[in-house]
Amino acid sequence: MEEAIPVVLVPGLNCSARVYAAQQPALWQFGPVQIADHRRGNSMASIAKSVLENAPPRFALAGFSMGGYIALEILRQAKERVIKLALIDTLATPDRPEQTERRKKVIAMTREGKAAEREEALWPMLVHPSRLDDEAIRNVVREMHQDTGTEAYLNQQAAIMGRADSRSLLRELKMKTLIVVGDSDQITPPDSSKEMHELIEGSELDVIPNCGHMSLLERPDRLTKLLVEWIAE
Repeated sequence: MEEAIPVVLVPGLNCSARVYAAQQPALWQFGPVQIADHRRGNSMASIAKSVLENAPPRFALAGFSMGGYIALEILRQAKERVIKLALIDTLATPDRPEQTERRKKVIAMTREGKAAEREEALWPMLVHPSRLDDEAIRNVVREMHQDTGTEAYLNQQAAIMGRADSRSLLRELKMKTLIVVGDSDQITPPDSSKEMHELIEGSELDVIPNCGHMSLLERPDRLTKLLVEWIAE
């Protein structure tokens, strides 16, 4: 039997282990699978440090959305521990001023007890237009928001606003890297993934058609196949 490859999966903003529900069982054939707890800490550095403290000595690392930002910070702190890397619907750039302003508005809504209004306003940005009436995905998103809780959500937003520019780091990476993005992702657009692909030598890029930001939920079979191939090769 080949040596096991532990896998660490990092969820996105306001997401929990549920976001990887379809992929986790398939990855167990290669080794233990751990879902990182990214609910503590209000900076990328502190969250990444916590993930590393609880991770295996060496592991394959996948991050979705905010989880990708955390994955890049993990590499900044301890890239020698990462065997393979997968970046899913994410980007390597810092927050732009207009993004930070939008975050401040949703933070204010959250503190005013308007989480339901916040979720309603953000929903059209999360999925492909054809999925706007998909109640199954919407229910998972609601459940993940409950899993996360208000305090952790606010901490995560603070960490995202303060994240570093990781593009120079990408040029240093030598591990096998998979980059995945939905072709209609409004939050981390395909151009950002294409830029990462160009910066990481030898990386693979998969742009999923008819898919928004929540590719793990919108196209779970496609993501499972991609991640299994990423680990197996």
